[in-house]
This record gives sequence, C-alpha cells and structure tokens, in this order.
Amino acid sequence: MATDGTAKFQNPNFRPVPQPTDFHPELTVSAHDGLHYWQFMVAGSIAGMVEHMAMYPVDTVKTQMQALGSCPIKSVGVQQALQSILKSEGIAGLYRGIGAMGLGAGPAHAVYFSVYEICKKSFSGGDLNDSVAHAASGVCATVASDAVFTPMDVVKQRLQLSNSPYKGVWDCVKRVLSEEGFGAFYASYRTTVLMNAPFTAVHFATYEAVKKGLMEISPESASDERLVVHATAGAAAGALAAAVTTPLDVVKTQLQCQGVCGCDRFKSGSIGDVFQTILKKDGYRGLIRGWIPRMLFHAPAAAICWSTYEALKTFFHELNGSTNSGNVT
Repeated sequence: MATDGTAKFQNPNFRPVPQPTDFHPELTVSAHDGLHYWQFMVAGSIAGMVEHMAMYPVDTVKTQMQALGSCPIKSVGVQQALQSILKSEGIAGLYRGIGAMGLGAGPAHAVYFSVYEICKKSFSGGDLNDSVAHAASGVCATVASDAVFTPMDVVKQRLQLSNSPYKGVWDCVKRVLSEEGFGAFYASYRTTVLMNAPFTAVHFATYEAVKKGLMEISPESASDERLVVHATAGAAAGALAAAVTTPLDVVKTQLQCQGVCGCDRFKSGSIGDVFQTILKKDGYRGLIRGWIPRMLFHAPAAAICWSTYEALKTFFHELNGSTNSGNVT
C-alpha cells in the first residue's frame, strides 16, 4: 500500500482527493440510495404516522359506512355518516381509536418502507424505471407490514364504530384476547394481504410512473419542485389504488368488526362467505360502500406520506454528507 502511494505521488500532476472512507471505513454506506436502512425505517415510520393521524377522521367515516350493513347506523352517504358521528359523539368521535393507529402505523411503516427499498434494490438491478420491480417490491413490503399492523387495525376499527363497547385501546385488546382469542386479531389478515397486495402494486407502479412523467415534463425545475412532484404522484397513486381495491376493504372491515355493535358474525370467516353476505343484504353497491371517503383518505394521505418520506430521505442524505465531511481530517 505504501509502495503504491509513493509511486502515485511521483507524478507531480497527480493529486488524489481524500475520501472520508479512506480514513474511516465504517462510514461506508452499504445501503440502497445512499442511506442506511435504519434511516429508511425512521423516515417511513414518521411518514406513516403523519399520514394516518392527519387523515384519521376521514377513515372513521369510511369505517362506519362500510360496517353499517349490519350495524344499527342507517346513514349511507358521507354527509349522513359524518352527521351521525358528530351528533352522537361530537368531534371526539372522529378520533376514537387514534391511539391504536399510532401504535400500529409507526412500526408497520418502518417495516413497509425498509422492505420496499431492499426489494427494489434487489429486483430492479439498478434500473430505476423498472415498474414491475417497483410493483413486486410493494407487494413484498405490504405482506411484511400487514403482519405488524393488522392487530392494531382491528382494535382501531372496533373503536371507530358508533356506540363501541370498548373504553379504549387496552380495554379492547384485553377483551378481544379473553373473549375471542389471539386469532381474532388476524381474522382479516388474508383479506388484508389480498387487498393490499394489488393496492400496493398499483400504488407504487403509479407513483413511480407519475413521478417520472412529471420530472420529464419540466426537468430543469424538477429539483426545485420535487415536493410538489412527490405529493402529486402520491395523490394520483393513492386515489387509483383505493378505488380499485374498495370491495376487499369492505370485506376487511366486516371481518374486523364482526360481532361488535350488532355487526354480523361470519361462520367461516372466509372472504367468499363475507362477499355472499354483503351481496345478499345490499347487492353489488354494498361492495363499493365507502369508496368516496376511501379515495378522499388515500389521495391526500399518500401525498402527505410520500412528500414526508422523501423530505426525510433528503434530510438524511444531507446529514450523512455533513457527517462524512466532518469526519475528514
């Protein structure tokens, strides 16, 4: 090593630029996109919590609309559902169960984004325009994150119901465990994965495609307007994915709320059994109940989530750069 260095400096015109990792090998960033994977997890966790907390009232309206096929609420539209909640419980009713959302969304989104970045790096082979790799990575991410989030999603939705019998998050957890067993927390897991797999595939593929298209339209100002680009692409992706997967979301809500507040309890708990019950009681329109608040939730939620996520990635890029330059001696 010393011999090589001496030979190099024999050329007076050769002046190598020292790199931080020449002196500190531990600073080498082995993760994808210039970030450590723990940074993807932190960025994803914060983005997910901000997204869900900001849009939580809309999610409450959607849940009550989708469960009303068997629950005693008679409202069928967004306005009627909102008025019903405000009349019976006030504004606080729109935020019932938000604690469960906070407990579940943070860890689930940390898993979600870190798995997505790992898979995108592996599947794309460096091709940033590979939409198939983006979609496949999204599917892998949702399977992993749903395993983390589903139990708290069950608690959240049961608390969101009008006249919910539970006092709070921990009361719901304890009563479900004692009365229905641990399996009740995962009664909707298969449906959730079947819903979120296509949702995520459509979401990520649309997001990457729209982001690429917007940046190609005005490449000279793409860096200055990247927040707008991420928000616009996220909103388009969220709205489209939400519309496509609404029927499975209705099934998921029915499974998670079964036996509570007068909701039907299904014998087998299979997706087909729930579909047949919904079709029998409310026809095909029952499968798209809540699609308006679902889209109203996911379009801005995705915009908030992606713009927050990308902003945090930029922050970590700058942090890594300043850390590396500060360690150069």
